[in-house]
Amino acid sequence: MTSPIFPAAPDKQALERGPALAPRFDANGLVAAVAQHADTGEILMLAWMNDEALKLTLDTGVAHYFSRSRNGLWKKGETSGQLQIVTQVRIDCDQDAVVIKVRPQGDGGACHVGFRSCFYRVWENGQLVEREEEHVHDHA
Repeated sequence: MTSPIFPAAPDKQALERGPALAPRFDANGLVAAVAQHADTGEILMLAWMNDEALKLTLDTGVAHYFSRSRNGLWKKGETSGQLQIVTQVRIDCDQDAVVIKVRPQGDGGACHVGFRSCFYRVWENGQLVEREEEHVHDHA
């Protein structure tokens, strides 16, 4: 899907090796965005970005996403205090996914359930097991 904010790459060479950011948004106008802790390397969350969220992230240095459930922009941490300060943005080879390295603010959490990472469950012995040692705050 084309974007009014970002140009399309003129060819495969420009897309894969060129210096221009030319994200390839899906049919819903989104790219996958993986948030990774800048200091520990831990994967914190997977979210989605539309062109406006990506531009705001690049322009402000604070992670912005597109909420599919709310159908709108979402500045991570705006209400929880868990802003994600961006230290680096990486885009994959065909420019349809990004990894943003972030430093979480507030209590350091990323997950609305109360864990540092949204990936707080591990598949063990045929079931999902929570890893409480990664729990950073409680939601009552």
